[in-house]
Amino acid sequence: MDELVRIDKWLWAVRLFKTRTLATEECKKGRVTIDGMAVKPSRVPKIGEVIKVRKSPVTYSYKVVDLIGKRVGAKLVGLYVLDITPPEELHILEVRKQMGFFERDKGAGRPTKKDRRDLERLQEYDD
Repeated sequence: MDELVRIDKWLWAVRLFKTRTLATEECKKGRVTIDGMAVKPSRVPKIGEVIKVRKSPVTYSYKVVDLIGKRVGAKLVGLYVLDITPPEELHILEVRKQMGFFERDKGAGRPTKKDRRDLERLQEYDD
């Protein structure tokens, strides 16, 4: 076990980010916080700290169980990190998935006939 490991490397090792570069960029943008303060990529996490990672629209919370500097398989991630994200945050994500087609990309054009029918079907359930 590595005693001193950078937070960007730890985030990558426990598979919270696909690449270490992405983890570094998210730290620099202020989307990774510990105790409400944005952290630099070089910060060393401590066992027991709660790290919050903001991935729009949800802020995930993770507790550091152990430090690791090398990427591990998905089955072993539980030995190093504990997901303590509140259910309210996960509910936001579920609602966004269900309401996904209401958000249209700018320049996507008019809704199709299928989109209109889906929207009418949803409105019937609301009545």
